[in-house]
Amino acid sequence: MENSCEFAGKYSNDVTLKELRDRLAEFAEARGWDQYHSPRNLLLALLPICVQVGEVGELSEIFQWKGEVAKGLPNWSCDDKEHLEEQLSDVLIYLIRLADVCDLDLGQAALTKIVKNARKYPVPAHQTT
Repeated sequence: MENSCEFAGKYSNDVTLKELRDRLAEFAEARGWDQYHSPRNLLLALLPICVQVGEVGELSEIFQWKGEVAKGLPNWSCDDKEHLEEQLSDVLIYLIRLADVCDLDLGQAALTKIVKNARKYPVPAHQTT
């Protein structure tokens, strides 16, 4: 059996935003958390309000003292990678839940934003493939 470090970065299957959204909605409903999941509350859970508050603050703390970090995190321990996975997951969970309670299609919004960004920032002629 693979340990968590060996498994890090491998994907057994793709999960859609709809699947995540539905599971998060069920999770919150089963615990009676819908009453607390207003758009404002979900947003505030993401934002660093003062110095380092909220999930985004926790995520930024991971990188704060590491300097430049190479792609793939080759010099990180298994524990550091697992901690990063957990914090990224927290941010993703709040974003998906926020989009759901606001009745927005986050997947479609992301695709639309990519198209808008492509128009706003076209590939320079010398970089086309």
